[in-house]
Amino acid sequence: MFDLPCIIFAGGKSSRMGEDKSLLPFGQENSLTHFQYKRLQKIFTHVYISCKDPSKFDFDAEFIIDPHHKNTFAPTAGFVALFNDLKDQRVFVLSVDTPFVSKEEIKALLNEDAEELDAVIARSPQGLHPMCGIYHRSLEDKFQQMFKDDIHKLGMLLRQSATKELFFENDFPFTNLNHPHEYEAALKKLL
Repeated sequence: MFDLPCIIFAGGKSSRMGEDKSLLPFGQENSLTHFQYKRLQKIFTHVYISCKDPSKFDFDAEFIIDPHHKNTFAPTAGFVALFNDLKDQRVFVLSVDTPFVSKEEIKALLNEDAEELDAVIARSPQGLHPMCGIYHRSLEDKFQQMFKDDIHKLGMLLRQSATKELFFENDFPFTNLNHPHEYEAALKKLL
């Protein structure tokens, strides 16, 4: 098992899905979040869920709550909260809507991590996947400044930091469930 904390980001707006995708049933679980939480607990010693309101979930978990930024659905608010709550020097982050990122991809990212880096992020032919990777505490001040300035582009932060992009040839593990048709296709892939 990997000993750095894993943070599942489940506080997004889900505007393209039309409903809160973190609560959609997935696999044998009542929600996509519970599916992700249970499967990632088999890979990491500590798994947290970053969200604004943990009462929406029907299972027990460790939450990183972002109560002060209820109107901001960008991940920058979650990063500010997680660096405030946790004392670890680095964390692995994964968006709740990427249920096919496996231990294999996670291990490859961890193998590329180094102390002098600020982040190690997955890239595939589709592009960069900022919500799948390792972030170091060295970025904490930048996240706080971005949040203060209402700037929420993770790609911009990563370009201005010591970021290693790890290329994966296959797009499938990084499939995002943003739209209803993507969710339906993902359900079929589980069968």
